[in-house]
Amino acid sequence: MTTIGIYEKALPKNSSWKERLLLAKQLGFDFIELSIDETDERLKRLDWSNDERKEVREAIHETGIKILSICLSGHRRYPFGSKEQVKRTKALELMEKAINLASDLGVRTIQLAGYDVYYESKTAHSREYFIRNLKKAVAMAAAKEVVLSVEIMDDPFMSSISKFLNIKKQIPSPYLQVYPDIGNLSAWPENDVGYELEKGIDQITAIHLKDTLAVTEDFSGKFKEVPFGTGCVDFLGCFKTLKRLDYSGPFLIEMWSENSKTPENEIEKAKEFLFPYLKEAGFSVK
Repeated sequence: MTTIGIYEKALPKNSSWKERLLLAKQLGFDFIELSIDETDERLKRLDWSNDERKEVREAIHETGIKILSICLSGHRRYPFGSKEQVKRTKALELMEKAINLASDLGVRTIQLAGYDVYYESKTAHSREYFIRNLKKAVAMAAAKEVVLSVEIMDDPFMSSISKFLNIKKQIPSPYLQVYPDIGNLSAWPENDVGYELEKGIDQITAIHLKDTLAVTEDFSGKFKEVPFGTGCVDFLGCFKTLKRLDYSGPFLIEMWSENSKTPENEIEKAKEFLFPYLKEAGFSVK
């Protein structure tokens, strides 16, 4: 049976972890991806006490639904490639805390945002800082047997699996892998999506599922909150390619309905759109 997860930000925001996990189970998912974004609220999770971590572990045990991955997008605010030493130092501190949290919760994969910098100008220097600090991060992760998996982004720095593989050559560790978002991958017109998946199949730990609007000469694209079926992603083609390549890792539905009045309905609509394509491609889903 194919493993299907749901992004935490798709679920009601003001819920306990037990409530979130139970709702994910009720909706037919196998796991949740925890979010640690750039807000103070979610960055504080990196400093959860032992009792708070124990509460989450107990909720996982009681519900049978795991937290298999962490989406660590807090590096948008504190990027590895920043020109400011204080931010680069903070980026590594966040990384170490996230690895320790993952180890404590039984999380297998930390998804890293593939930005050298986000709010600063990109330079050869920002790229160099990014690679040097990513190398340090991979060493920290390897010591805890946690995999760091770089997301293919809404940003030209890491807009393809090919770009990831160029960096992977310089950090040849099994603890550094790639986490393609097929929405982001599809939105960049220079990408041959099938070829990119073929090229990176032996490095892929998980797949994000969302729709996007493509980048054009006069449009910067739309990478979030595009209703499934209204964007540029050829889901069936991607799924058939992944099936031919014997991909057996998890899929993660990425949605932002945590403040919706009816998030469950929105999630069910997403499943109704995606699951027939997965089945047609040969994946076994509930």
